[in-house]
Amino acid sequence: MPYPIHEIEVTHPLPTLTLSEGDTGVALIVRRQDQPIGFLMQPSTNCQIEPDTIAQWIAEKLSAKLLQEAIRDEWVAPMNARFPSLTVAICTKDRPDNVARCLNSLLQLQSPDAFEIVVIDNAPSDDRTQTLVADLPTVRYVQEPKPGLNFARNRALKEANTELLAFLDDDVVVDRQWLKGLMTAWAENPDAAACTGLVLPYELETDAQILFERRGGFGRGFEKIRYGQVLPSNPLYPCGAGIFGAGCNMTFRRDVLLKLGGFDDALDTGAPLPGGGDLDMFYRIIRSGNAFVYEPQYLVYHQHRQEYEKLRRQYWTWGLGFMAFVTKSYQSDRAQRSQFRRLVQWWFKDQGKQLLKSLMGRHSLPSEMILAELWGGIVGLLGEYGRSQQRIEQIRRQYS
Repeated sequence: MPYPIHEIEVTHPLPTLTLSEGDTGVALIVRRQDQPIGFLMQPSTNCQIEPDTIAQWIAEKLSAKLLQEAIRDEWVAPMNARFPSLTVAICTKDRPDNVARCLNSLLQLQSPDAFEIVVIDNAPSDDRTQTLVADLPTVRYVQEPKPGLNFARNRALKEANTELLAFLDDDVVVDRQWLKGLMTAWAENPDAAACTGLVLPYELETDAQILFERRGGFGRGFEKIRYGQVLPSNPLYPCGAGIFGAGCNMTFRRDVLLKLGGFDDALDTGAPLPGGGDLDMFYRIIRSGNAFVYEPQYLVYHQHRQEYEKLRRQYWTWGLGFMAFVTKSYQSDRAQRSQFRRLVQWWFKDQGKQLLKSLMGRHSLPSEMILAELWGGIVGLLGEYGRSQQRIEQIRRQYS
């Protein structure tokens, strides 16, 4: 039951949108002077959606944001700070079609002095990705034999020699303003150690994709955020590291990553524990006294899971990875142990509330998705990080 995605530029005359047979709604990426300012999902069975209807939707949801951006134009002076040197790493395994699509969007932004691109091929079963990259003279290919996403991320950290290191998942496509957004973030926050950005859906073609995006997807909103050492509105800060953004679109100062010892190889290990690595790094960035920035103009489009069962597994891995991160942090950061105990209590209470609402028909997410995340959290809390450490040691010995 597709929701076609359309871009709307509010400084241009609004279009008439035509829906195909079978479409049950429409999604709008709303821009002002080409900058993304909002994302709307509207159910509709009309064959055509007129400009007046689109204007009404935008006015209802984004009038305050439009006013805010107009004021920003009047009061914020352009910045001309030097942008640090940048390497963009795409970590992948056996998905050359995804890599090709991601690279195609990224290469459109690459100029000779803009940034370096490196593809980290993680324990590949064939040479398809290597063959793909061989035909792209401005892209470097590196193979990391040890299986696991954080092994690949750390290989990228070793291979790069630039000031900044950005990571993109292979299932994203960068927006045309992606690089400008990253440059804006660093111009406005030259002391920041890390930056994440907005993640919108690449497509909304299946029930699973629509369900996931209606639940919020990977979105963190359209407001710039600068995170420091305290966040008065969040008593559990910074332990709930998911607030900082998504790992599919993140950039770090390379020297900070090196000082922190790189990514934890026992998190984001692939199929056994596919999560927690980004949360762990986000948390350690803040706990080491650094600033962290979220910039909505630093935008990518993510291809959500198309199948219902794969979406259910994603919720399971979220619970698993989150609690593995919590366990690791509880063990390593003694000063925050009381915070993490409260976080675990809050998480299970919140999951229980969501499950009850779902069972009563008052929640957009089916109960089986909530149960999957809940069960993943239980497994993660009951020793998954320790088990992962043992698996990682075996892998290291195998490839030593």
